[in-house]
Amino acid sequence: MENRTSKMISGQQSNRREFLTDTGLGFTGLALAAMLQRDGVGAERSHIPTGMSHFAPKAKSVIWFFMNGGTSHLESFDPKPALNEHAGKTIDESPYGEGILNSPHYRKNVRDFTGKPRALMAKIYPMQVGFRPYGESGIEISDWWPHVGNCVDDIAVVRSMWTTDNDHGAQLQFHTGRHILDGFYPSIGSWVHYGLGTLNENLPQFVVMGPPPGDCCGGPGAHNGSYLGPQHAGVPMSLDPNKPLAFGTPGANIGLKERRDQLDLLKDLNQLTTVQYPDDQKLAARIKAYELAFRMQMSVPDVVNLSQETQSTNALYGLDEKETEGMGRQALAARRLVERGVRFVQIYDGGGGGGGWDAHSKLKSNHTTNCKRVDKPIAGLLSDLRQRGLLDETLVVWATEFGRTPGSEKSDGRDHHPYGFSVWMAGGGLKGGIAHGATDEIGFHAVENRHYVTDIHATILHQLGLDPHKLEVPGQKRLEIDYGHPIHDIIA
Repeated sequence: MENRTSKMISGQQSNRREFLTDTGLGFTGLALAAMLQRDGVGAERSHIPTGMSHFAPKAKSVIWFFMNGGTSHLESFDPKPALNEHAGKTIDESPYGEGILNSPHYRKNVRDFTGKPRALMAKIYPMQVGFRPYGESGIEISDWWPHVGNCVDDIAVVRSMWTTDNDHGAQLQFHTGRHILDGFYPSIGSWVHYGLGTLNENLPQFVVMGPPPGDCCGGPGAHNGSYLGPQHAGVPMSLDPNKPLAFGTPGANIGLKERRDQLDLLKDLNQLTTVQYPDDQKLAARIKAYELAFRMQMSVPDVVNLSQETQSTNALYGLDEKETEGMGRQALAARRLVERGVRFVQIYDGGGGGGGWDAHSKLKSNHTTNCKRVDKPIAGLLSDLRQRGLLDETLVVWATEFGRTPGSEKSDGRDHHPYGFSVWMAGGGLKGGIAHGATDEIGFHAVENRHYVTDIHATILHQLGLDPHKLEVPGQKRLEIDYGHPIHDIIA
């Protein structure tokens, strides 16, 4: 065994099947190779990333909040008083209709209209909530987000996002950069996992909480590894200490020693199967999951055991209030995960179907309820990370698939709007108290410092010390837009 290992490490050729058969390790050949690559052994002969940054990182981990259904940018982070001034007019009748129609961005993005687009014939719908400046930076944020507003000096708001899918496939597009009709591609969390590997062998490195997009909108594809392999997909986790992971408990009547014996037997059987099917990625991922299971059974329940937190911390996240308890628990668990070395934590809100923020009607009641539910917990996370000295190394992202139209739908709602909307980012070496980019006077188009969704991906990877062009996979062709461009104006 020692001789064969030394041969492999020294760069001499070794028969893969013979090597796998002879090794009596508790990891499969795939897992062993990944560990060797992470340690820099044999990297010159393999396309598996080494788990090392390409340049000095400013962040270690990412917490990604995603609001399924499309949060209105107009009633959140890009308020537009002109909507109140011209309410009741069609957009075409307003002073802005001609400029919107003749915008160089409009015909480029809208391909399914002939004649005068129906979007211009909608009546302008006034803002459904007030707004005011927050913090020393004086950035204007709606009254539905008072707690996040009080953290604005830690936040970089990007008001000039755009995407191409006008339906809820945009949920998938924001995570992968590709239109749903293009198929499934690796998500941003999977690229982080693929590029950097683990900081903690006892925990999954890409964790998913909350209900994901519905099957109509890409479903689990939004946290899928795609051609990177299933081992780089997000691992769904619940906050039930008795069963936080699907494979994370040994069973009600099984002790840890008995479970260890089971895993040892599985290891032997899986080793034989791996020799027979050395290139089966799904099998390799499943084997690695079994090998991690024993360690996770000891570690993961501790992470989701929020009873260890103080009363003041629970109150900060809103665990003492019915409306905010659900998101508060997820946000608090996210903090506990990243402080233990988890690389990427994805929290979905309003998942399933088109998404809970999809306010085609009754926008005011929809967003009042939803904002109340998530505002305090998300702000609590930012405050907690700052107090613990973790915000500098943790990148927090708040995103949604698209915004909502300036015009009304069903008299009291707004339609999907991919042409201009807002996201924000905080921590991880980014500037705070900055509003970058702009939409026009009524929030129709992103007109200043426009950013496609993969620019958010590129910014995340840059702060983690990764160059997406160096994360290539042989045989997989990527478009230039897939890589995106870091938003340097918001990087400190």
